[in-house]
Amino acid sequence: MWPQSGTRRAPCTVALRAMAPAPEEPRDAGRPDGPRSLDGVSSFMGLRWVGADELRMQIRPELLNGGGILSGVATYAMVDYCMGSTLWVQTAPEEGIATVSISINYVQTALSGELSCRSRVDRRNRTIAVLSSEVRSEEGALLVTAIGSYSIFPRERIERLRQRAGL
Repeated sequence: MWPQSGTRRAPCTVALRAMAPAPEEPRDAGRPDGPRSLDGVSSFMGLRWVGADELRMQIRPELLNGGGILSGVATYAMVDYCMGSTLWVQTAPEEGIATVSISINYVQTALSGELSCRSRVDRRNRTIAVLSSEVRSEEGALLVTAIGSYSIFPRERIERLRQRAGL
């Protein structure tokens, strides 16, 4: 089940979801294996949240690159969504977040199985947060390490931008 810790009940998909109100529940929240998709990207990737700071993904043929190994895009998406949801539960309703930068290190790859990504907030202040993540295979092999920084801003800024854009 989705964790009830923090001030938010659902993760943010970082830059894209920062422009929209937080959902009350993620799509498929009632599933026995936890919430799945928040948007088209997380749905396509097959991301499944175990908690705000952990998500999983099954490797499928669509996620392999031309060389037949797991695409870096898939693990990058895992890291970005997991970092975003880890930070999201620590924000107030009037705060929005957006990815500023993620530095990712591809240690090794995988061809099949389930991946797990865990993230933690290393430091957070009023305007920025620094997080770290690891992606591991189902056997526990380290595949990816990453550090990321996220902007924390008043959500009203997004509303002003929407009004100026006529949205």
